[in-house]
Amino acid sequence: MSGETKEELLRIRDLVVEYDTDEDVVQAVNHIDLQLGKGETLGLVGETGAGKTTIAKAILRILPDPPSRVKAGEIYFEGKDILKLSEGKMRKIRGNKIAMIFQDPMTALNPIETVGSQIAEAIGLHEKLSKAEVQKRAVDMLEMVGIPGERYGEYPHQFSGGMKQRVVIAMALACRPELLLADEPTTALDVTIQAQVLDMMESLKEKLNTSMILITHDLGIVAGMCDRVAVVYAGEIVEQGTTEEVFDFPGHPYTLGLFQSLPRLDSTEKRLKPINGLMPDPTNLPEGCKFYDRCPYACEKCKEKEAEMREYRPGHFVRCIRQGGEK
Repeated sequence: MSGETKEELLRIRDLVVEYDTDEDVVQAVNHIDLQLGKGETLGLVGETGAGKTTIAKAILRILPDPPSRVKAGEIYFEGKDILKLSEGKMRKIRGNKIAMIFQDPMTALNPIETVGSQIAEAIGLHEKLSKAEVQKRAVDMLEMVGIPGERYGEYPHQFSGGMKQRVVIAMALACRPELLLADEPTTALDVTIQAQVLDMMESLKEKLNTSMILITHDLGIVAGMCDRVAVVYAGEIVEQGTTEEVFDFPGHPYTLGLFQSLPRLDSTEKRLKPINGLMPDPTNLPEGCKFYDRCPYACEKCKEKEAEMREYRPGHFVRCIRQGGEK
């Protein structure tokens, strides 16, 4: 984990994403600002429904249209706003410069195509190589993720869950992308295989100098893999900073709640402290702080007005009235 300032690869400014339903508008992502340096890993942490996957899909421009729409914002990748690119230009980036590892390998793989042909397809689309060279690269990618090259011609059902996830990672890394979006890549795996896959992802990321946005519920994974972390709640970032800063000095009550709800080996507490309640309805978000109904420190001012992101400690930002000097 480096504290050095790295050359910027990705910057998101004021991103707003909504989903239209028959009755209401779902406010999925609300004025998100993020940046990512080259070679850096950023962790996006938060409950299911917080908007983490929507952010990743907006970067890759694979949100379903309809019902989704990017209402506002800019996403700069290598200095260009990719939201303004034509679909043809975006296709040259998608899978080539930006790739995604999806949460469930069962839905990410085509059951009637061999795993080798699925890796080769991505390479053939973006690289000017002969058929033999494409196949060799696909075999090399399988071996890079720990699968024997002889299994190139086998089908997804012939692989275990952990092996399927390795194939999905091989597909994502086949064109050596600048940016990897990993959406809970180990959720479906048991703990032992999870550790192996994460170690492999980390070593491949370093080998290929790939930047990564890692979406996860698991704070242990964030601690082990991420340089910086952004905590997402109800479509907003409520806290962000270096992983070390956020873990050592959590400033937002939601972040504190996440840490308090985890079991600790060095604690004598016999019961965990869960965060009471549920996230607000995204079709009817409150005017003030979105965490107001669940926050043990809430005051009337929190209900009336939402806090702006403020620098809580050097390079560490928190969206909370308590940490902004307001009374």
